[in-house]
Amino acid sequence: MAILKIARMGLPVLTQPCAPVADPGAPEIRRLVADMIDTMLDAPGVGLAAPQVYMPLRLFVFRVPGDRTASDPDDIQAETTVMINPTVELLGEDRVLGWEGCLSIPGMRAAVPRAQRIRYAGYDCDGNLIRREVSGFHARVVQHEYDHLDGILYTMRLTDFSLFGFNEELTRAAEAPGQGG
Repeated sequence: MAILKIARMGLPVLTQPCAPVADPGAPEIRRLVADMIDTMLDAPGVGLAAPQVYMPLRLFVFRVPGDRTASDPDDIQAETTVMINPTVELLGEDRVLGWEGCLSIPGMRAAVPRAQRIRYAGYDCDGNLIRREVSGFHARVVQHEYDHLDGILYTMRLTDFSLFGFNEELTRAAEAPGQGG
C-alpha cells in the first residue's frame, strides 16, 4: 500500500463539498481506502477523509481506540472502519466542547462544540450497511470526518478562539501553575 500526501489547510479541495461514490466496490475505491488506512495509521491519526488526500469523494476511514472511550460508558471502541456515502444525524440539542486536531492543520488543536450523541450510517467497500448510534469521542471523530465531506474544517466550528492554538503552547499553558494542570 502507499502512504498518501495529506492536503493542508487553505487548499480548495478541503473547502468544497464532495461527490458521492458511484461504486463502493470499484477497484480504485478499494485501493484508495487501503491507502487512506495506511496513511491514517502512519500519521498517526484516528480519521482521514478522502478530500484530505486530494480526492473529493464522500468517504472516510476512522478508528476509535479503547483508551479514548473509557470516560463514557455509552462510547464504543471501533476498529478501523470505512464509511462510504455516509449520513449523520445529530441526536438531541446537547453540545459539548472537546479538543480536536486535524492532519490537514498540523500542530494545532482547538476545543470544538459537537453533538454528544449521533446516529450514522454508510457502506463499506463490500456494500455492507454500517449503522450505529454512538456518543462521546466516537461521535466526535465521525462528526469531524463527516464535516470534511461538506468542505467544513474544525476551525470553522469554533465558538471560542481562546481555545485554539499550537499544541505546544496549549500544553504549556495547561501545565502552568494556577491553571489546574
